[in-house]
Amino acid sequence: MVTIRLARGGRPHKPVFTIVATDARYCRDGRFLAKLGQYNPQKVEKSLTDVDTEALRAWIDKGATISDTVRTLLKKNSIKF
Repeated sequence: MVTIRLARGGRPHKPVFTIVATDARYCRDGRFLAKLGQYNPQKVEKSLTDVDTEALRAWIDKGATISDTVRTLLKKNSIKF
């Protein structure tokens, strides 16, 4: 099953998360199928960047599920999927 979720990156105490489509069995920061965007919690404005809505829609149409955190981020930033 494909899941759209966050993968952590960045430095200690300065995380940067990437929105990825991955197999649910892979570890959080492991292999992924596609990068769909980026989330930087350190920024106050424009914390969600480079979101590929077309690719996001394509993965959802193929049956991918979205994690609760990613769904909340997309809704807070008014990104339709």
